[in-house]
Amino acid sequence: MRDGTRPATLMDHPAVVRVERRAGEMFLGAPMQEIAADEAVSCEQFRALVDDDAAWIHRQGGTVVGYLLAERLDEAGHVEQVSVDPAFAGRRIGADLLDAAANWAAGQGLAMLTLTTFSEVPWNAPYYARLGFEVLPQDRWGPELATRVQEEVSHGLHRWARVTMGRPT
Repeated sequence: MRDGTRPATLMDHPAVVRVERRAGEMFLGAPMQEIAADEAVSCEQFRALVDDDAAWIHRQGGTVVGYLLAERLDEAGHVEQVSVDPAFAGRRIGADLLDAAANWAAGQGLAMLTLTTFSEVPWNAPYYARLGFEVLPQDRWGPELATRVQEEVSHGLHRWARVTMGRPT
């Protein structure tokens, strides 16, 4: 198979779990080390996203090194998770995956791509800002995005500074 970003298949699930674990290792030894223990996407959840054409992987050297999972929330495409193996950081893999999600959202007539992220982690909000995302004030959240933020709070993610961001598709 060719290198680059492509839609995910169910067979990519084990590689996605591996990438998620590798990406989580970046939080070990930091005040946010609990993030490293987060559960990766289940096979059932992954299947649903693949069936909705809302999952992508990125391959380099024949190996899956990044992935992105999206969904529709309100009238926007929403990035549920994007992770890149740290050994492959700095190669625009995350940017390519985000572009794939933006194209998917635009193809559905959605004018925005949104995400929630840690504001003080360099490879989170500052990275997304460099890719054209801006902080979305709460008065611009739809009800489904507001519910998602509340779900994240209930999972304890509010212990660290977080923001909701968006960019046009």
